[in-house]
Amino acid sequence: MSREQVERKCILDGTVKPISELLRFVELNNELLPDFNKKLPAKGMYVTNNKLSLAKALEKKLFHKVSRHCLKIADGFIETVENLIKQKALDSINLARKSGALVTGFEKVKEAIKKNNVEFIIEAANAGHDGQEKMAFLAKNIEIFNLFSIDELDRTLNKENTVHIAVLKSDASRMVYNNLKKYQNFINVNGEDNE
Repeated sequence: MSREQVERKCILDGTVKPISELLRFVELNNELLPDFNKKLPAKGMYVTNNKLSLAKALEKKLFHKVSRHCLKIADGFIETVENLIKQKALDSINLARKSGALVTGFEKVKEAIKKNNVEFIIEAANAGHDGQEKMAFLAKNIEIFNLFSIDELDRTLNKENTVHIAVLKSDASRMVYNNLKKYQNFINVNGEDNE
């Protein structure tokens, strides 16, 4: 069984899901800690990967019940979790850049699309409406992620005015895609409703 097919139970609703759809937490020194890289030496407690599920699990004190301890949970725990997932997604974009698996700028993205070399597109959430429409027209059936601001993409790639990024078909693309999906699913509190 591959790592992606390993399943665990969500402590909130009891559903069994692949670990790729769950967030792993552990108790260490009587404190609740995120362990998304599965490196901490403790038994995992799993929650479906979205902010609402995590908030409900905390509100219902389910981590205390599962661990049978009154755990210390840091202030701003949900924000910390969100920032960890977001940073992992941004770091993966930078790794793809270092491996030559992405191009930036509208014209370069357009050329990569024409060559059928694009796995998916990352577009700044605060991109201009005109640019968004043009990219949507060019991309057709290519998935577009709008998760980060221009400033966040600039800092990640050490560039200026990063609005459009094409992640090219490569070994790195799956890793970036999985990290972007993980972040997208976490912040998408209302399921399919993005409003």
